[in-house]
Amino acid sequence: MMSARIGLGSATRRVAFAPVIGRNQTVLRTLIPKRGVQIQSLPPSASEEILNAQRLKRPSSPHFTIYQPQLTWLGSIANRVTGGALSALLYGFSLAYLIAPDTFDSAHIVEFVAGLPDYVKYTGKVILAAPFTFHFWNGLRHLSWDMGKFLSLKGAYRAGYAALGATVISTVALVLM
Repeated sequence: MMSARIGLGSATRRVAFAPVIGRNQTVLRTLIPKRGVQIQSLPPSASEEILNAQRLKRPSSPHFTIYQPQLTWLGSIANRVTGGALSALLYGFSLAYLIAPDTFDSAHIVEFVAGLPDYVKYTGKVILAAPFTFHFWNGLRHLSWDMGKFLSLKGAYRAGYAALGATVISTVALVLM
């Protein structure tokens, strides 16, 4: 009576008069045929070959060459490259000074540079000043991002162009010293 008022009358009748095989899941599972699976152990080299074959079928993630170059990621990559190059130059000179202090002391370096033609001096200054100034200004740009400044697309591009402009001006100033 209560089930008829709630609307469970037909559902209760269906369960009560349903065949036993439909209600008993274990009996139903035994009646459905199973497919046979053979398991064999593989040596580690074979499992590595299978894994490599699966990797070949996977799509590769998009590479940055398919994207249009943007100032934000070009500046970030250039900042890392200039930082690495400046570090390698500093460590290389430091190691050279440790190995041969008589050859790489200040007097010998000044004497060597004084004997170079002017175009070589200015080229060397540009090669040293441009990465240094770019890394400095772009590092300030990254610090401003860390402080929450210039995070909009327009702000990021403004800061990027400002860093490039400051790089050019400070490079010229350092070369003309």
